[in-house]
Amino acid sequence: MRELPPGLTPPRNGDAIETDHQLSRRAILSGAGALALLGAAGCSTSGGGLPALELDDTVTSSLRPIRPSISVDKHITSPDLMYASLTDGGFNVPEVPYLKVKPEFRRQIVVDTTGEAPGTIVVHLQERMLYLVQPGGDAIRYGVGIGKDGFRWSGRANIQYGREWPTWTPPPEMIARKPELVKWQAGQPGGLTNPLGARALYIYQDGKDTGYRIHGSPEWWSIGQAMSSGCVRLINQDIIDLYSRVTKKNPVVVV
Repeated sequence: MRELPPGLTPPRNGDAIETDHQLSRRAILSGAGALALLGAAGCSTSGGGLPALELDDTVTSSLRPIRPSISVDKHITSPDLMYASLTDGGFNVPEVPYLKVKPEFRRQIVVDTTGEAPGTIVVHLQERMLYLVQPGGDAIRYGVGIGKDGFRWSGRANIQYGREWPTWTPPPEMIARKPELVKWQAGQPGGLTNPLGARALYIYQDGKDTGYRIHGSPEWWSIGQAMSSGCVRLINQDIIDLYSRVTKKNPVVVV
């Protein structure tokens, strides 16, 4: 049996004996309480025996976003809505099987990388993309089909005017290549089989008709391809959307 330390009297019957284990636990709790008090008082312990806590005090709102935020547009939603069938100008435009169109060629809002002023239409031939620059750093992007080699135009111009369900008149050189088009030498009326589709925007440079158009097409499968006679073609649902956003004299840049 251990001897009691000097100065301590033996416990009476019924008294609790404070063991070494209880003393150690009490010391731990006392130390934790002291730390809590220091923390509550806002004290710095960097100059004492306890190390200072290195906390990250960065304010979340001060962090810069990775990229600008994208705006919201009621006409740019899910593809099953954007490319659904619709009635326009007395014509029933069929739905587009959008799952067969690459996602990047579907209408969407993106961060503007063109550097052009809002309202400018930028056609990037290599990307097969058309951008309509928006205020605030956004652009609405549409997939397009472009002209075959030898039939492309590039430069800066303007939209002179637009037409809904336009008449298409093949130029004489096209009729010479495809004699079957002679039946339309006076113009093919607008309609679902018309090569200009539901809308056409006419590109003029220095007040002169370039002969090139931005237009719709019933051939949705040609988007992303180089197979037209030089014009820029969009899915009919997309050209209807673009046309509704364009006013007279919009600048056009084809690169």
